[in-house]
Amino acid sequence: MTVPISAYLTLAAVLFGIGTIGVLMSRNIIILFMCIELMLNSANLALIAFSRALNMMDGHVMVFLVLTVAAAEAAVGLAMIITIFRNRETINIDRYSMMKW
Repeated sequence: MTVPISAYLTLAAVLFGIGTIGVLMSRNIIILFMCIELMLNSANLALIAFSRALNMMDGHVMVFLVLTVAAAEAAVGLAMIITIFRNRETINIDRYSMMKW
């Protein structure tokens, strides 16, 4: 018994939608960061679903590439968030102004 590709793609679309809403609505940098990671993981789920449906390994390779980039982004992003918090003592996005320190 196999799960149809439409179920995986529906789940990926729902997760991507939740991530998009989170990015647009949140004012907390940590929540924003987690929503971006959720969007990346939903794209990975879609890649794996198509890869399995087409019996090709290309999607799996792309997922490893995306996961590598996401891990680097997580490390650099969290370091930046910690630095911003130490300097400004808040993680509320509304309190920041671009290009002005």
